[in-house]
Amino acid sequence: MESHILIKQAAALLGARAQTWHSTAPQVETISADGSSRRFFRLRNDRGSFLAILPPRQANAREMAEARSVALIGRHLHSLGAPTPEIYAWDDVNGLVLCQDFGNRPLHGNALGPGQESLRLRLYEESLQALAHMQVRAAQGFDPDWCWDTPRFDSAFMQERESGYFLRALCRDLLGLSFDTAELAEECRRLAEQAAATPGRYFLHRDFQSRNIMLTAGKPGFIDFQGGRLGPLAYDVASLLLDPYAALPTAMQSHLLERYLNALNREISYDREQFCHEYLYLAVHRNMQMLGAFAFLSQVKAKPFFAQFLRPAAASLAALLAQTEFARYAGLRRLSLQCCQKLTAQMNNHFE
Repeated sequence: MESHILIKQAAALLGARAQTWHSTAPQVETISADGSSRRFFRLRNDRGSFLAILPPRQANAREMAEARSVALIGRHLHSLGAPTPEIYAWDDVNGLVLCQDFGNRPLHGNALGPGQESLRLRLYEESLQALAHMQVRAAQGFDPDWCWDTPRFDSAFMQERESGYFLRALCRDLLGLSFDTAELAEECRRLAEQAAATPGRYFLHRDFQSRNIMLTAGKPGFIDFQGGRLGPLAYDVASLLLDPYAALPTAMQSHLLERYLNALNREISYDREQFCHEYLYLAVHRNMQMLGAFAFLSQVKAKPFFAQFLRPAAASLAALLAQTEFARYAGLRRLSLQCCQKLTAQMNNHFE
């Protein structure tokens, strides 16, 4: 989009608020869309900055609905005190969303330099404390009509969009693995039914990982929440602790899980043993979803950045399935190990 057109549209949407940056013409900076097809811009002048988010060019109805979810879910979360950007304005005709700028320092990567392990730990603890608060509080008054994709997080959804995604995008399309379709379908059905049995009345971000946590004014802030819906508690916790972008040590994961449970029990009473049982099944589903997404983004969307995370995510899935809890899932266990072997072989061939 031409910068002057975007500035004009933003000014019209902001109304009186636009006076705050009329002293000098704002500069428009294009921001990387990462794994998204949406378009992101930072508008900045001497008085500050804000973000402009647009659907893809020639957006279809689903893509316009996603913009609506950014605005409506974002307003709901921010009104309840969640550390999410303030939504300044939204145009329901072209899908333009204007919101608070949380900067460009994600918790992932080089935002924290060497020797800052204690700060990193504190930021993760603060993120999980804020997550527990958001999960409980944002469920109150949440309208499923705000969801652009589907408001559901049930067994059918998990089989299609998580375990099914893993089987299609990674195992079949990227790695070309052969497997017993009937055996895997039955195991994925049982796995999803176990996961779906968990209480699902809490706010679920569904992509709660370190690239969606920005460091703003020294505090963690949450973005990319438009896929939110009602769902179980443990899924977002697993998303952050098993996040291959960050590769948290096992001891740190255990420490953070304990801190999260302490924070959760300041919000509601929830049985810890029950939570840890639920966590395993939801962690497996999150791991499979990540693997499907990394495979799809790297192969179909031609975004090679994501390919580097396939091996660690596959190793994480294999380690989860190796636990006694999953002894009845022999087919998934074998398949996860095949994925690890094939991805290792591909990497070795790449460097030969």
